[in-house]
Amino acid sequence: MAKEGPNWEGLLKWSLSHSDGTSASRNLSEEDRKWFMEAMQAQTVDVVKRMKEITVVMQTPEQVLESQGVTAEDIEDMLDELQEHVESIDMANDLHSIGGLVPLLGYLKNSHASIRAKAAEVVTTIVQNNPRSQQLVMENNGLEPLLSNFSSDPDVVVRTKALGAVSSLIRHNKLGVAAFRLANGYAALRDALSSENLKFQRKALNLIHYLLQENRSDTVIATELGIPRILLHLASSEDADVREAALRGLLELARDREKANDISSEEDDKLKRILQERIKAIGEMSLDDLGAAREERQLVDSLWETCYNEPSSLHEKGLLSLPGEDDLPPDVASQHFQPRLRAAAAANGNPDSKSNKEKQAAPLLIGPGPPANGAS
Repeated sequence: MAKEGPNWEGLLKWSLSHSDGTSASRNLSEEDRKWFMEAMQAQTVDVVKRMKEITVVMQTPEQVLESQGVTAEDIEDMLDELQEHVESIDMANDLHSIGGLVPLLGYLKNSHASIRAKAAEVVTTIVQNNPRSQQLVMENNGLEPLLSNFSSDPDVVVRTKALGAVSSLIRHNKLGVAAFRLANGYAALRDALSSENLKFQRKALNLIHYLLQENRSDTVIATELGIPRILLHLASSEDADVREAALRGLLELARDREKANDISSEEDDKLKRILQERIKAIGEMSLDDLGAAREERQLVDSLWETCYNEPSSLHEKGLLSLPGEDDLPPDVASQHFQPRLRAAAAANGNPDSKSNKEKQAAPLLIGPGPPANGAS
């Protein structure tokens, strides 16, 4: 649906015709200057124009679009294009000023699951590392439909995309985190951990880790909701990413055990058994698998030391740090790119250097040569 951009080929030919590198640049005529500026601005003008056109479509009621033969696939293609445009932070922030943010958030309630999922993807792009757009989405009540889709949408893809958008919206956003807590977001995260969808689980685990890391007081909330018990179960998952993410969450909880004081001795015993099982499994790994499990090895050791005040047996077995893992990468570039002056200085500083024993080449002199014989 996107329209063609500026004539880049024509612009290149024009540029080459005015600067071949062999002659001094000349002043542009007013006509040439006008053409050049229009060509350079065409891309931005087209983007703004297209975003306005997309906004008009998003503002049109779903029934009207269907009556005109517009399908859900057409809307998805349109949102794909919009997502490309709002990858620019400036364009993302401008979406609200041209009236496009509110109808985009409205698509989160669309009757088609694919459109709800795609709308959440676009929101993720808009708010990611963008405080201004985070504020705009919060002010326009965008968190509410995202949380609703995340917690209760019947389509797991929609739930996963909504969770991704929620995560991007509340990161480094204190107001967003506060609203997430008030909306019982932790309970929704707990329920997400019980999903059979691994991608959904991983996203929930990553958000839990971020929240616990940024807000130590949240360990009490997580413990009251029974999240540690679920993390213990997931720490034995067959999926390595889920397993590592669960261990990261348990480590954050373990670092604040005095606040999560209602952890039972039964859970402590279970944690110890799980860590012992992971240590045994790590000991049976091949060398390649050990390399891939480096983060898990470190997490298991850190968790053991935090809980039991002693290093894990991974140290004794030599499995915590494999040979070469802590070495700096080999220097393969300096021999090709070492500056000449540095090489010369190294040679001059070596008393055994052959170049110091031999007569050095005479330096080039700037100016006239020595006077001829007989000259004063």
